[in-house]
Amino acid sequence: MSAFLPEALTPALLLGAMLIAFAAGLVKGALGFALPMIMISGLGSLMPVDLALAGLILPTLVTNLSQALRQGWPAAWGSVLAHWRMLAALVLCLLASAQLVPFVSEPLLLALLGGPICAFALSQLAGKTWVVPVARRRRGQWLSGAIGGLYGGVSGVWGPPVIAYLIAVDTVKRDMVRILGVVFLVGAVAMVAGHAASGILTARSVTFSALLVVPAVLGLALGYRVQDRLDAARFRRWTLVMMVFLGLNLLRRAFGV
Repeated sequence: MSAFLPEALTPALLLGAMLIAFAAGLVKGALGFALPMIMISGLGSLMPVDLALAGLILPTLVTNLSQALRQGWPAAWGSVLAHWRMLAALVLCLLASAQLVPFVSEPLLLALLGGPICAFALSQLAGKTWVVPVARRRRGQWLSGAIGGLYGGVSGVWGPPVIAYLIAVDTVKRDMVRILGVVFLVGAVAMVAGHAASGILTARSVTFSALLVVPAVLGLALGYRVQDRLDAARFRRWTLVMMVFLGLNLLRRAFGV
C-alpha cells in the first residue's frame, strides 16, 4: 500500500489523518458544514499543506453528495434551481482562484475572511440580527457565491460566506443543511477539477484522499443522528458557535499561530 501513497505519509500519520476525518465527518453530519475546516486544520498540523488539501478533497465530495441527497433528488434539484446564482458564482471563482495558489498571499486572504466571519457570528449570538431584504437576495447569492469561491480555491474552505447568507435569510434547519450540501457538492466537484489542473491532485495523493472517505462517512452517519435531535434554536446557536471557531481558525492560520 505504501507504494501507492505519498512518501511523507507514515502509518502513524495515516492513522492520525483517519481519526481527524472521522471527527470532521461527525461535526458535518451534526451541523452540515465544517469538514474542510477541521480537516485542513488537523491534517495541516501533521503534514505539508498541499498534501492536507489533497487529502480533504474526496471526503468533502462524498459527504456533500450524501448531505445533498438526504431528502432525495427532487429536493436537491429544487435547491439548485433556487440558488443557481450562488452556485454559478462559486464554481467560476473557485476554478479561477485554484490556479492562483502559488501566487496569492494566503495569510492575507484568510485574515480578510476570518475577521468578518467572527464578527458576524458573534453579533448574531449577541442578539443582533442581519437580514437580507427580499429585493437584494439575488445580489446576495451572487456575492456570497463569489466570495466563497475565491477563498475556496486557495484554502479549501468556501462555506462561511454561504452560511452567513443562509442565516441572514432565516433558512430553516432542514432546508439549510440540504442547501449547504448542494452548494458544497458543486464546490467540491469544482475543487477536484481545479486542483487536478493545479497539480495538487496526483495519483498518490488521490489514494490518500480515498482512504479518508471511509472514516469521514462513518462520522457523518453518527452526526446525522445528532442533527435529527437538535431543535431549530439549538441548531442555529451551535451553527453560529462553530462559525466563531471557524473564523478564529482562519485568523490562526493567517497569523501563523
